[in-house]
Amino acid sequence: MSSAVINVRLAQPAVEEDEQRAVIEALASGQLAQGPRVRAFEEAFAACIGVPHAVAVNSGTAALHVALLAHGVGPHAGGASDDEVIVPAFSFAATANCVLQAGAQPVFVDVRASDCNIDPGAIQSAFTPRTRAVIAVHLYGQSCDIEAIRALCDQRGVALIEDAAQAVGAACGGGQVGTFGTAAWSFYATKNLFTGEGGMVTMLDARLSERARIFRSQGERTRYITEELGYNYRMTEPAAALGLAQLPKLAARNERRRANAGLLSAALAEVPGLVLPAELPERTHVWHQYTVRITTGRAERDRLQQILRDHAIESAVFYPIPIHQQPLYRRLGYGGVSLPVAERLADEVLSLPVHPGVDEQDIEAIARAVRVWAGAR
Repeated sequence: MSSAVINVRLAQPAVEEDEQRAVIEALASGQLAQGPRVRAFEEAFAACIGVPHAVAVNSGTAALHVALLAHGVGPHAGGASDDEVIVPAFSFAATANCVLQAGAQPVFVDVRASDCNIDPGAIQSAFTPRTRAVIAVHLYGQSCDIEAIRALCDQRGVALIEDAAQAVGAACGGGQVGTFGTAAWSFYATKNLFTGEGGMVTMLDARLSERARIFRSQGERTRYITEELGYNYRMTEPAAALGLAQLPKLAARNERRRANAGLLSAALAEVPGLVLPAELPERTHVWHQYTVRITTGRAERDRLQQILRDHAIESAVFYPIPIHQQPLYRRLGYGGVSLPVAERLADEVLSLPVHPGVDEQDIEAIARAVRVWAGAR
């Protein structure tokens, strides 16, 4: 079978007729920059998550940056900053890049193999008098141990920022992801809720919300009056229109992902050589990614990926290099940092399709290809 044609995509953004119509109406309105649709999307998203404040921005990276700035992380009166922000080493690079962009220093900690999420014990060991914030990533669509992390942050008096880019609709214990601290969300084209590009910062505090709005729009509270070094992070009206049209469908689309993940786990249960992802107790996983682990190493993982490609099935590695080992961070002096779980996961993880466009035939095709890999080992 040719590997040139992919029949089962890892992500398949679906823009339905009513969503297309909402975007066309926004384009026809004549107001394309931040306006009433953005405000409506902020209000609807805040209500969906269960928080009082939401500020729309133009990307998930912008959301993280604005969240840090709103909490005062970065250079202070003297122009320099010794602020530290604790981040997991196993995540998308934006999780740490935003710390540099804010003028602070990332402190990398390890993750847990059970869910690939940041390890609360590692956070506790990494606190110093300079720690100003912890960025807790909810990777692949499953909450990290956010209740324990919030307790640690409360004890130390440091800001908790949830990187919820992959976890819209996820929950942990008694609350939805995004209700435990300030949260940054991404609406990139492959996300469970997407606007093409776009993001949101949600907050529990009105003062932080006001600061976020200032940093989002050139440091201005009043037009042409610059109070802070701000940015052009505004969301467009067509993006907000698309998000508004999708929001009522989010729960059903997440349930489809959950159902597909259950079917795929059942189909792969007897395949040797795989560690399947699991929904941990008291979690609601929204399966942005269904990520298996191949514990025999990178070469076997790469061979499985090639077999999937030969069967016209797309897969991807999220993420092949931990952030602390990226060239930028090596140049910044992090080359000597050793975080063994994150480094091992980078050799083992592979994400398979479970998005709402996947059907039972696709699940069977994925399982068949994986069995071919297992049988040839």
